Order: sequence, then structure tokens, then C-alpha cells
Amino acid sequence: MKFNPPLQRATLIRRYKRFLADVETAAGATLTLHCPNTGAMTGCADPGSPAWYSTSTNARRKYPHTLEIVGDRDGHLIGINSARANTLVVEALADGVLPGFPAGARVRREVAIPGQRGRLDLLVDDVYVEVKSVTLKLSDSGAFPDAVSVRATRHLDTLARLMRAGQRTALVFCVQHTGIDKVRSADEIDPDYGDALRRAVAAGVHVLAVRCRVTPSEIAPVGVVPVYVRSAGEDRS
Repeated sequence: MKFNPPLQRATLIRRYKRFLADVETAAGATLTLHCPNTGAMTGCADPGSPAWYSTSTNARRKYPHTLEIVGDRDGHLIGINSARANTLVVEALADGVLPGFPAGARVRREVAIPGQRGRLDLLVDDVYVEVKSVTLKLSDSGAFPDAVSVRATRHLDTLARLMRAGQRTALVFCVQHTGIDKVRSADEIDPDYGDALRRAVAAGVHVLAVRCRVTPSEIAPVGVVPVYVRSAGEDRS
């Protein structure tokens, strides 16, 4: 996924009200950007961090600029726009990056959930897929979620229910952080999600993580990284 037009560099001043961020541009001006991330953004919203933003040509937007990438204190780049995760996973599928899925599989987006209200992110041939964007780095691992997420837990339980009913399902973590090379559940933040992940794995849900190259010119899937599923009762500290 290439950025066209190219992203503009700035310095992050603050992220606030969940969906807003102020930056200082190279020219010294202050801009308010749309921040497309519902999580806590721990480690990727520190004031003074380098940041890159896109600009929309849609004149109806109140905030035409969107925060896309932030650099952390260790020099890693993080794609914070969680809305791009589905597109990145679709690119990974087209490129044959994800094991268990044939290259060129038929993909439908935002599909209705069989037997209940709501939607899942993708239907890949006959596999229902939910995608989660990973930007949190804890110690030596990427972790999800970065805040308590009842919705994400509900999605996992839905995938497990469909598996038990004979329908194939998968969970794909989309890692948009250049410093992450493995993923686990963030039990210390949301223990219910960790429990739901264990239930999903026990039910046979296919769980994998795709890692992306993140640069100011593009974000692109480059391969998979291990997903570590903690055992019940394992130390959550």
C-alpha cells in the first residue's frame, strides 16, 4: 500500500479526545489531524515523536489531514491507522503471504455473520476472518489489545462459535510496528480477551499474524510472525 500523494512529516504534540492529534509541521505550523485509532496507543503517541500524515482531497472533511505513522523512542515506525489493517491483510492474501490461504483467493469484505447480527471483516473463499491491528509492544512482544475491548472479545467468541458449527474461521493480527517479531494476547490489560483467545484456539480457530514493513512511502505485508497463546493462569505481569 503506497501513499500517494506522499506523507508529510511533522512532530507530534499530543493525541486527545481519542480521534484527534495536534502536530507541528516542518514549517512550524500547528495542524489538528484525524487520529484513526480507537485504542490507547501506548508507546506510539508520545509528545515529540516524529509523525507522518496524509491529506485528503475531500473538501467535506472537517479534518482533511490523517495521522498515519508515528516513530517511537527506539526508532521503530508504527502504522497507527487501524482502518488500513484490512487492506493490508487483503494484500497479503493476494501475495500468498498468509499460510493456509491460496494466493488469489476470493475475498469479500464486511460480511454478515451467519446466525446472528453483526459483521466480520472478511470472507476468504469459505473462511470467515477477523482482522486486528497490533501496535502495542510490551517487553519483547507485540500485544493485543492495548485497552479493554469487549467488542474484540465478542468477535473471538463469534469465531469460536462458527468453528463449532462447522464453519472455518481465522483471526489475523496485522502488525504495523517495525519492532515487533511475535504477538501474544495482552492478558495484563484485558484478561477476558486472553481467555477468549484460548477458547478460540481450543475450538480450532486459525490464528496467525502478518508483519508489515512500515515506511513513510508505503506500508506492505512482508511475512508472518509467531503468535504465542498463553496458557490459562500464566503470569500476566
